[in-house]
Amino acid sequence: MASDPELANERTSLIPSIVRDRRLNHVRAEEDSVISSHLSKEEQALSATPLGERLPYNDYTTIDWLHDLVKNSFRYRLIHCRKGLRPRLYAAWSSCEGWVAVALIGLLTACVAFLVDIAEATVSDWKEGYCSGNVFRTKEACHKWNDWTPDWWRSFGIYVGFALAFGVISSSLTVLLTKRSLPATAPGQGDKHFGPKATDAQRAKGKIMYMASGSGIPEIKTILSGFVIPHFLDFRVLAVKAVGAVFAVATGMCLGKEGPFVHISTCVGYLVGQMFPRYRENGRQMRELLSAACSAGLSVAFGAPIGGVLFSYEEISTYFPRKVLWRAFLCSMIAAVVLRALNPTGTGKLVLFETNYGTSYDPIHYLIFILLGIAGGLFGGIFCKANFMWSKSFRKLSIIRNYPVFETALVVLITALLQYPNPLTRDTGDLILKQLLVDCSEPGTSWVCQMESKSSRSDYIGWLVYGTLVKLVLTIVTFGCKVPSGIIIPALDAGAFFGRLMGQWITSISPGIFAMVGAAAFLAGVSRMTISLCVIMFELTGELEYVLPHMIAILVAKWVADALEQEGVYDLAQTVLGHPFLNSEHALALVRKEDALVGVLIPPKQTMEEITVDVPFDGLVPRAILEEKLAQLQRRGLMDAGLVLVQNKMIQGYLAEGELEFGLKDIGKIFPADCKVRLLGIAEDEEFDMSMFVDETPLTINENAPMEYAVEMFSKLGLRHLCVVAERSGVLVGVIIKKRLVSYLEGLKNH
Repeated sequence: MASDPELANERTSLIPSIVRDRRLNHVRAEEDSVISSHLSKEEQALSATPLGERLPYNDYTTIDWLHDLVKNSFRYRLIHCRKGLRPRLYAAWSSCEGWVAVALIGLLTACVAFLVDIAEATVSDWKEGYCSGNVFRTKEACHKWNDWTPDWWRSFGIYVGFALAFGVISSSLTVLLTKRSLPATAPGQGDKHFGPKATDAQRAKGKIMYMASGSGIPEIKTILSGFVIPHFLDFRVLAVKAVGAVFAVATGMCLGKEGPFVHISTCVGYLVGQMFPRYRENGRQMRELLSAACSAGLSVAFGAPIGGVLFSYEEISTYFPRKVLWRAFLCSMIAAVVLRALNPTGTGKLVLFETNYGTSYDPIHYLIFILLGIAGGLFGGIFCKANFMWSKSFRKLSIIRNYPVFETALVVLITALLQYPNPLTRDTGDLILKQLLVDCSEPGTSWVCQMESKSSRSDYIGWLVYGTLVKLVLTIVTFGCKVPSGIIIPALDAGAFFGRLMGQWITSISPGIFAMVGAAAFLAGVSRMTISLCVIMFELTGELEYVLPHMIAILVAKWVADALEQEGVYDLAQTVLGHPFLNSEHALALVRKEDALVGVLIPPKQTMEEITVDVPFDGLVPRAILEEKLAQLQRRGLMDAGLVLVQNKMIQGYLAEGELEFGLKDIGKIFPADCKVRLLGIAEDEEFDMSMFVDETPLTINENAPMEYAVEMFSKLGLRHLCVVAERSGVLVGVIIKKRLVSYLEGLKNH
């Protein structure tokens, strides 16, 4: 079976120069072959037929965290056991190359962010006019700005035309250049996306994904949890994500570039990691680097280096040890320092929406902050449910599913028609937020301050109500379009509108304060971010005094949103997109209600017969048997599974599919087809020995153990498989792979 060169980073290569240890080789070819098997429950019921059992999510492979940990330990000992000047210098470099890598990631991420920020501001202004001296200058930086026409209706038409053009460009780039399919199912096996009667051409496409669409955060969470999405972090995806984000944000749609920046920084982290063998050849180490890289994305998006680190820890990463925290801190800091030096905003400051309200709040205002939190929680819960239903209904229509550019054009058209008449919603999301957070205690030129200085504010209040409702509705239908987009800025805008509206009836302090707190509350309700969001808000505005109001509103919003919908927007997006993800907290909550035992995860009898090898006492097995077993695994797409070796029904070892294929097809080239293969024991001269690939100490669990045990072992240890033995006798009764547990949990969730 041909390997995919794009998956080389997830492959554990051998180290033939010094060490040929079985544990170093255990994950040699884990990514070399992947077969998808997303089938319906009806198709899975065919486990008693020759078709055999098939699992969902088999178009994703998983890394083995434990074996990658062991491999890294061997690498460390190999480097540090030598004596001499060159080995010592190499050991010193090995100790600091992680810091060098994250510093380089921060530098490159800031450079990409600078180009995106400058381009987006320029392109967005083209909807209204152009700069006479230099067409590539923004409206704010231009000394002689010309509107396209003084006529309001013509300006309206030009605005809509440019917005449509930008939307079509962004969506076309995304769809045409980053459309990928996860590896196809085996011939003769159905697929839930096409049905059991799928043609070979349909099946060859596998599961379709647009790699540069959306924020990328659900996919990154899936990758950091140990699963593999091929091509998702390629350079092409990075380039399209950056260019697509420029045009997508310039349309004025209810989306932001903050989520895409996280994806961009992760792509940069992956590409930098490919330059270092320790990351290129070890999936666990690569994910540590990617966790640090994520922090740089939010750091450059908001000018919030500390918030970026906390965001990576709280919202994205599954595995975040202390050394990753330190390196994420450096990565985020370097990104912020470089971006400040490049100065894309022209202010020379890192704070994007610097405010100075000059007034404090009174205890009575706590009630308003709580009310804002309740409103944010209601919006967050309703948004998550409504967007999930929208994705499951409207986006399942054939014309929308087959022509994603048409959906984008439709959303852009509706957005432009609804937003242009309102002076507050005409600009892009970050400029809208900047307007709504402005302090009007001193005379200013802001349109908001001019309206609030009038004695009659009925028209202005009407625009605030109109803006709030339009943002709420459009954000629901926009999130999920096939363009690079994020949910952070739209949620902040909606909350700022509502908060500014509430502030019109509270004259004791600036209404901008309520806009700021409302923005945080609405984003908390959508994303369920807490600590990181609080830090981001005071880094975003420079208002450290209002940390306590933010904390109150954010916590209340989270509680209310959790009562309406347990999962946040990114978790629900993973479900909509069909990505596997093992969330320990949610998983434990699900299995706690069922009071189930591990035994319910035991595969059907036929599956166990196919993956079990009865090894004679001499440790030799005919090669033909192993070839047949390998073909069965590949036909059924069980690429994360393997063969369990038994003697008298007692487990003796585990041979993963990747190592089995590598041994038979690479090492086995020099041996005859009718030979026997050594799986257990000490090999003799000129014997086909594959015992080096056998894990002789696989982890086991009792079949009557609570399901919580299996959840904790898979989530905390990062296992790919877990052997199940009978109580008292210790006889092997089953093997659980991670995808089986994820599929079981998805079934509980859907019930």
